[in-house]
Amino acid sequence: MRIYGGDPVSKGIAAGNVYKYVPYEADVEQNQISPDQAEEEVRNYRKAVAGAEAELASMREAFSREGSDQGAIIGAHMEILNDPALEEMVTGFIRAELHNVKWAIDRSFTKFIKMLSRVKDDMIRERIADMKDVRNRLLRNCDGVEERNLGALTKPVIVAAKDLFPSDTASLNRNMVKAIVTETGGATSHTAIIARSYEIPALLGVANVMELLEDGEWICVDAIDGILAADMDSEKIEEYREKAEKYRIKTLETKKYLKVMPVTLDGVPIDVELNIGSASEEELEAAAYTDGVGLFRSEFLYMGRDRLPSEEEQTEIYTRVLKAFGNRPVTLRTLDIGGDKNLDYMELPKEENPFLGNRALRLCFTYPDILKTQLRAALRAAVAGNLWVMFPMVGSMEDIRKAKALVKEAQSELTEEQFSYGEIKIGIMIEIPSIALIADMAVKEVDFASIGTNDLCQYTLAVDRMNPSVSKYYQKYHPAMFRLIGHIVKTFNDAGKPICVCGELGGDELGAAVLMGLGMRKLSMGQASVAQTKKMITKMTMQRAELIAETVCNLSTEEEIVNYLTEALADIL
Repeated sequence: MRIYGGDPVSKGIAAGNVYKYVPYEADVEQNQISPDQAEEEVRNYRKAVAGAEAELASMREAFSREGSDQGAIIGAHMEILNDPALEEMVTGFIRAELHNVKWAIDRSFTKFIKMLSRVKDDMIRERIADMKDVRNRLLRNCDGVEERNLGALTKPVIVAAKDLFPSDTASLNRNMVKAIVTETGGATSHTAIIARSYEIPALLGVANVMELLEDGEWICVDAIDGILAADMDSEKIEEYREKAEKYRIKTLETKKYLKVMPVTLDGVPIDVELNIGSASEEELEAAAYTDGVGLFRSEFLYMGRDRLPSEEEQTEIYTRVLKAFGNRPVTLRTLDIGGDKNLDYMELPKEENPFLGNRALRLCFTYPDILKTQLRAALRAAVAGNLWVMFPMVGSMEDIRKAKALVKEAQSELTEEQFSYGEIKIGIMIEIPSIALIADMAVKEVDFASIGTNDLCQYTLAVDRMNPSVSKYYQKYHPAMFRLIGHIVKTFNDAGKPICVCGELGGDELGAAVLMGLGMRKLSMGQASVAQTKKMITKMTMQRAELIAETVCNLSTEEEIVNYLTEALADIL
C-alpha cells in the first residue's frame, strides 16, 4: 500500500480511477520542407481543420441539449476555421515559402491577431480571443492529441493535476468529478473554494502527485485526515468504505439543519448568506434557505470563455440572481482578476508578486471600460431586486472615492442613453490591513463592508496563501486575525452599517462562533457550509459566543486557539 499526505481542503472520502489532467500546450518549431512535401502538409492542414470542425460541432450539439447560450461562440469559431483568407495565408506559407504546417498555422494566426489588435473597435478586438482559441485547437489536431478538459469528462473520475486554475474549475463537470488532488494550492485557493461549494472531496499540496500516480489507477482520497491511498488490500478498502459511510450519515444528519431559521438559543438572528460564482440553477436553488448573497464572485462570468461578457449578458445574469432572491440582498463583487486568477483573452504582464501587484480594483482602474461595462450592467439589473455592489482590493480612501466616481459616471451615461436603472448600495471588501486600520474613516464613505478573510490573513501575516512551502505560516486562527476583525466589526456596528464576513472563515466550523462573539451578525459562505453553520447558531447563546471570542483574543498562538475551540465546541461539531 502507498500512502501520501496532503491538505484536506474540502471534506469527504472518495474512491475511483485517476484522470491526470494536463492542459495542452503546442510546441511549434520552424522547419523548412522540400517542394514535394508541400501538398502533404496542405493535406495535414485540412485534416486538422476537419478534426477541429468535428469537435466544435460536437460541442455545439452538447450546448444545445443543455440549453446553453455558448452556441454563438462556437459559431464564431467555425467562421474563423473556414475563413478563406486564413486558409489562403496558411497554404501560401506552406506552398510558396515551404514552411511546415504548424509553423504556417501559427504564423498566419499571429499576423491576423496583430492586425486585429490595432483596431480600435472593441467588438472586433474581442475576436482576438477567438483567434487564439482556434489556433490552439488546430495545432492540437495537427499533433493528433485529443481534447482534454474538465467539462468534457464522460465518466466519474478522480482528477489529479499539478494545479487547477479558475478557468479550469469554471468548466468543471461536477457530476463527473469524484475528488480532486493537486500538487499545489491551499485551503483558500479557488480550487478549494469550488470543491467545497460543489461538495467534492479535495486534497491539495500532495507533492509530486503527477509522477506518483498513473492514469486510470484506482485510488482512495481521504479528505478528512488528509491521506491519498493506493495499492490497498481488501481490509484497508473495507476500512475506508466504513469511514466514508459514517461521514455520509453525519453529513445527512447535519443537512437536516439546512432549512431551519438561524437564530441563537437566546433569540438573536444571524443572517446566513451565500457565496456564489456561476449563478447556475443549482446555486440559485439555495435561495430557498439562505438570507441573500453575501458574495457573488463575478469573475467566474469572465472565465471559461474566450471574450469579455457583454453588458447585455451581464445584465441578464445579474437580473436572474436578483429575481431568485427577491428582496434579500445580493452582493456583487466587481471583477477580481489577478493574483491566482487570469483571463485567457487578456494578456497581462508577468509579475514577480502577483498578489501584491495589479489585481482586482487596481486592474479595473487600469482598464476602466471593463469596470464601467460591469457597473452599467449592475445598475440596469438593480431594478429587479436589492443589489449591493462592493469593490475588492481596496487599500485607501482614494480607491473608494475613485470607484464611487466611476459609479456616478455609469449612472450619468445610462441617464443620457435613456436606460432605466435601480438604486444600489456601495461597499468595499476589507482584505488589506491598511483599510482595516482606518475603518473609522472608510465607514463614512460606504454603505456596507465585507471582510475577505482569505486575503486579509495573507496580507496581515505576510504569507503567500498559494505557496505550499509556507502553508504553516498561513494561520487563519491567528489571534491577530481575530483582534483585527473585532476592530472592524465594532467600527461598523457603532456606525450602524452592515458588516459581513464572506471569506472562508465565515463558514468555518470553528471560526464562525468566534465571529458571532465579536459582534458579527452576517456570515456568508459556500453552499456546503450552510447546514453546519446553522446547526452551530441554533445550539449557541450569544453569551457563550462572546465568552469564546474573548478567550480566543487573549490566547497567544493558533495552536492554543484551535485546541480551545475544538474542546469548547465539541458538543456542537
